[in-house]
Amino acid sequence: MYLIAKQPYVKVQREVSSIEQRDVEYERIIYMYDEKIVTQHREFSIENVLDMSYRVVGKTGGLLYLHTIKGVYSYTVKSSPQQFIDAFKEHLK
Repeated sequence: MYLIAKQPYVKVQREVSSIEQRDVEYERIIYMYDEKIVTQHREFSIENVLDMSYRVVGKTGGLLYLHTIKGVYSYTVKSSPQQFIDAFKEHLK
């Protein structure tokens, strides 16, 4: 198993206390290997990923979508994941 590409993404978690509410961003990375795609809490076999797409949201960043046989998973990215998507499509050839 070897690494093909990686893509940073952020997980925004809302924390609420008795006096305030705040959003905390956690920086994470999606790793694409020849056999699977791995995130912090999920693992997808490469055969189960049908496609990837990207939608710009706001002025910077957007959403990276992983289309799998079990549904669509979205990941918030701060920069274009086009190289990551291109690497995936090239690997599937």
